[in-house]
Amino acid sequence: MTLCNTKDFAWRGKMGRRLAAAAAALALILALPVAGGFCAGLPADAWREFPPRQAHVRHAGFSWPVFAGLAVLIAAGVAPVVRRVAGAATATVGGRVRRLPFWGWCALVWTLAAWAAAWTRWPALARVQHHTYVLLWAGYIVVVQSLAWRRGGACLLTRHPAAFAALALVSAAFWWGFEFLNRGVQNWFYVGVEAFTPAAYAWLATLSFTTVLPAVVGTHDWLATYPRLTAGLEEWVRIRCRRPRQAGLAFAAAGAAGLFLLPVWPNALFPLLWLAPLALLGGLLAAAGEPTIFDDLGRGDWRTLVRLSLAALICGFFWEMWNAYSLAHWTYAVPYVGRFHLFEMPVLGYAGYLPFGWECAAVAMLSGLWHPPDREGA
Repeated sequence: MTLCNTKDFAWRGKMGRRLAAAAAALALILALPVAGGFCAGLPADAWREFPPRQAHVRHAGFSWPVFAGLAVLIAAGVAPVVRRVAGAATATVGGRVRRLPFWGWCALVWTLAAWAAAWTRWPALARVQHHTYVLLWAGYIVVVQSLAWRRGGACLLTRHPAAFAALALVSAAFWWGFEFLNRGVQNWFYVGVEAFTPAAYAWLATLSFTTVLPAVVGTHDWLATYPRLTAGLEEWVRIRCRRPRQAGLAFAAAGAAGLFLLPVWPNALFPLLWLAPLALLGGLLAAAGEPTIFDDLGRGDWRTLVRLSLAALICGFFWEMWNAYSLAHWTYAVPYVGRFHLFEMPVLGYAGYLPFGWECAAVAMLSGLWHPPDREGA
């Protein structure tokens, strides 16, 4: 007689390790910036005020040396990928392209109507003009799902609608974490939300934040139907680690240190807002022997990472464009590089979207609600 299901036991152990890593990462993300802010003399109101309104961080002015140095680093990181893809042979053409489904056309019309409502000040639309963010991104998400369905015959929305809905809930918690981290550096501020009560702000912000992960991973899945975009990256530079658990601990320690120091030196370390949580979570997962979004690099496959960066950059363009003329919107205060804006965002700030795509995928994969197409069932 079978006393236990060994596969079920292994699955539970696997989920237990993932949950432990997620819980540890969350605890450190909440505790370390507060501890660092306390050491730096950051007032307690920076963490308690809700919604946040006061400016507690004094940002450094524009610096040509820093701007030029960061521009060179970004170009040095992106150029090899562009060169590799441009020099690759023509990729295999995808499968049969279908007509855009009816629900995709409906979503497109919805998005255009929401765009008009966001950028106009028609009195008849006054009651919705503070809330167009959710309307725009709900439309965008369904549009990219329909585009993925058109080229691949399936999408997350049609295959796993329950997982799609659950991913929205995870997304809200995910972005609230970044809102918390931003209190130590104050790189962005919200305008046009002064009239909201704390309860109304919490509800409307949470609703808006549900769109982040579905937008990024949905855009990735659509891009995955275009093999030419990542041609040559399926077999490229291999990055292997002989001791992945020890390396994971080192990355986790670096991420933890970055979170602590972020409010201590917010001007010098502001890029760590996007890098430290990823290093911490990825490091903890690797130390626990769990999969990470970087595992494909061991066999030289860079496709998923590049698609995720491109997906986040596309979403970032629409985030910033739709934000620019909306009634309720955000502005930026980025030290050293705050010139040459494309919409509200300084042009070099768009580089932050490149690792942000990895962060989105890491959390979506950790939740078990989404996997890249070539990792289904992982």
